[in-house]
Amino acid sequence: MRIALINENSQAGKNELIYNTLNKVATKHGHVVDNYGMFNAEDKPLTYVQNGLLAGILINSGAADFIITGCGTGEGAMLACNSFPGVICGLVIEPSDAYLFGQINDGNAISMPFAKGFGWGAELNLENVFEQLFKAPFGGGYPKERVVPEQRNKKILDGVKKITYRPMIEILKEIDRDFLLETINRDSFKELFFKNAKDEEIIKFVKEVLK
Repeated sequence: MRIALINENSQAGKNELIYNTLNKVATKHGHVVDNYGMFNAEDKPLTYVQNGLLAGILINSGAADFIITGCGTGEGAMLACNSFPGVICGLVIEPSDAYLFGQINDGNAISMPFAKGFGWGAELNLENVFEQLFKAPFGGGYPKERVVPEQRNKKILDGVKKITYRPMIEILKEIDRDFLLETINRDSFKELFFKNAKDEEIIKFVKEVLK
């Protein structure tokens, strides 16, 4: 699984800590982590709304299978991610949230609070969250006797989202062009996106925007 890490401006200084902790756990379980920044407070800024837009682009283009993002409280980035088709993002604060989200909701993105409650031992909580999230295949159910209805509900949710959300390429064509360019015109995005994206229509459009 290819995991994308996206940090927004208010918590950019924690990118290295989050990336190193995530990479330690993810590689142990056979996954690959791509760091889309922000890398530090001096990097080109990303708002939590732009985090959501990036998540939508990466998931729908096939450039990433899973998104790790967040903001001060985690709420804004979660709402932004869920604004886009194909993205199912949960708010994860502690390890049991991560495990239950993966097993019950079988989503493809989590948003974490990187300011609120992020104090002594925060790096331990991060490591435990990522361990609980990735230690088992998603959608296994919890408790196990609930696996059938939980998997059925996930399929229903996927079907509902296909009806209630427009295709990502249509959104990209209509979203404010300056906002889109500001979001994607960064070296980390261009390097990782073009190396890993699979949807030719989205790739072609992104190239046109970046000209």
